[in-house]
Amino acid sequence: MRETKTRDHVPMDLIDLFMKLLSFESITPDDAGSLAFIESYLPGFEVIYVNRGGVKNLFMYRRFGEGDHLCFAGHVDVVPPGDKWESDPFVPMIKDGKIYARGTQDMKSGVAAFLQTLRNTEHFNGTLSMLLTSDEEGDATYGTVIMLEYLKEIGMLPDYCVVAEPTCEERFGDAIKIGRRGSINGYLSIHGKQGHAAYPEKAINPVHQIAPRLAELAGVNLDEGDEDFAPSKMVITDIRGGMEVTNVTPGELKLMFNVRNSTRTTQETVRAHIEKVLEGLDFELTLTQGSYPFVTKRDSKIVKKMQEAISDVTGVETKLSTAGGTSDARFMGAFGIDVVEFGVINDTIHAPNERTSIEEVEGLYEVFRTVVASF
Repeated sequence: MRETKTRDHVPMDLIDLFMKLLSFESITPDDAGSLAFIESYLPGFEVIYVNRGGVKNLFMYRRFGEGDHLCFAGHVDVVPPGDKWESDPFVPMIKDGKIYARGTQDMKSGVAAFLQTLRNTEHFNGTLSMLLTSDEEGDATYGTVIMLEYLKEIGMLPDYCVVAEPTCEERFGDAIKIGRRGSINGYLSIHGKQGHAAYPEKAINPVHQIAPRLAELAGVNLDEGDEDFAPSKMVITDIRGGMEVTNVTPGELKLMFNVRNSTRTTQETVRAHIEKVLEGLDFELTLTQGSYPFVTKRDSKIVKKMQEAISDVTGVETKLSTAGGTSDARFMGAFGIDVVEFGVINDTIHAPNERTSIEEVEGLYEVFRTVVASF
């Protein structure tokens, strides 16, 4: 852990900055030198590193006045490129107004946009900051949450946060995420008695036991949803039992499932439902929570300012969403920070030939600049 002042770095054009960030082969948890470059790019900002478990976390801030603390957050790490690329995934290529490279959408476009916003801001009635990790695509055990714990210790937690993940669906500006569902994983074992298929009366077949009850588990909504969240649905992801032979009935059946849960469903809700459905059977159930749901109130200052900025820049009326998987915004929510997510269109993340348009990146910068100017 260290705190220091940055070195000055010659400012770059937004797209040149974006291309520079894309050139770092920053596969989780290696930042590949990108954080050192970013540190050097923001003169006048104080610097805090909290590094642990092979993960680097960078927080930079500048206190302009006594008002609100607004933070931009994200990650510099990317998933491995995989196969079937038409160009080098770490040598960004421009073609027909789009930039191709690993991390274009997820999420170096967002990093470039808010980095340039912070670089070009001269006046703000409060504190502006930036939080970056090199372990969002991995386990995130030593990522953003570690930095937030330290910021809480020193009294530097932000009031508001913008996570620049790709959020738009079909048109730039059409969606802001104001929350995320949680993720509950379930591991279910139903115990029977193995036997000969010719003498089913001498066996207890767990496949037969689960069959008439499966409809009460597979695809079932555990709540009705609300204004912010879709219903929490139980999704069966794996069922297996038996010895892959035709003349032996299985002695055990294993089932795995996932529930992307809203704030209306908990592990206790899930357990109670399964215990009711499987009453009378010999079973074991293990539940784990990968992430917890959160939502930022629709009338929060950051939600309103982001909606207004998107409307001013794009003319698009944006919807407020909680769909999708998890992100580091869940950590912000857990620390009581009002957080929204906004970024470019999400349609090629983690895929070969990941790409985003120059127009979207420039638009994202204008939205962030407008938010800061109006805050």
